Amino acid sequence: MNIKAFMSIVACFIALGNISCNESDSGEKSKNQDPVNTFFDNERLPIEQSCFQGAYYRKAVSSKDVWLGIGGTVVLPEIIFDENRKNPNKPGQYLDNPSVYLGGNMGGQETDIGLTWEVVKENGVVSQERKAFRPFMRRTSHPSGQSANYSNAPAEDKYYWYPGEEVNISIQIVENGKLKFIVEGAGKRFETDYECAGYKQGNIGEFKRVNAIDQVANEGKPAQATGTIVKDSQWKESYLFRLYEGNVVKAPMHEGRFTDMRCPDGMYFSITASDEEMKKGSELITINGNGF
Repeated sequence: MNIKAFMSIVACFIALGNISCNESDSGEKSKNQDPVNTFFDNERLPIEQSCFQGAYYRKAVSSKDVWLGIGGTVVLPEIIFDENRKNPNKPGQYLDNPSVYLGGNMGGQETDIGLTWEVVKENGVVSQERKAFRPFMRRTSHPSGQSANYSNAPAEDKYYWYPGEEVNISIQIVENGKLKFIVEGAGKRFETDYECAGYKQGNIGEFKRVNAIDQVANEGKPAQATGTIVKDSQWKESYLFRLYEGNVVKAPMHEGRFTDMRCPDGMYFSITASDEEMKKGSELITINGNGF
């Protein structure tokens, strides 16, 4: 796709609210020879979104379109906790909690699915401290009657990942009402099918990847001041699943395919990527509660 075609799409998006814009509107449809790596015909553009209070997080969120899921390869971050923010109710734990996860919203149901800093089981005893990244799954309730749910992978060594380890992580709609969640890397693998009634193949929805400093019992409230640093998490690639010519393909989550969110304010984030890295959804992320 050339610059003229792309700008025509942008103009159409602005004028029509991203409802019916596609490459045929620009007259350049036949010139797009690589839709997987650029834009599909009729692909919707991402829109601006508001931050939700309660945490420090970098979110890259797709447009609302016929995506089937999201995935990528990520190096897990190093963590420096603010020693002044220990959890008074849980000795050894902090009021800040790092996470790296995927998720989405489809059919009115929100999901967060990925890795969060968690307690582990050592010699049959659950640790007081959080010591490793462990898979988790969360969904909101759905009008069908499906209830909200939060669950973790079992507290076993084979499901613990640590700062600096590289993992492949993905969620994909494999049948109506079911997401396949896979985390694999450093010689370990977790895979499960997670029931999510709102997620159906061919329906409109959005998907996201998130790097965050979550804060204990702070959802919906302003982010609390902290000196915690979660540094050098690198997405080596990220992509969106989509059905194209009868096959499920991985469409790179390049800068034209996501809304760039840095919440509560961009001053807390260092995000770097070369032009070539941006084409494949790659970036290096550090979150610093003291700001930059």
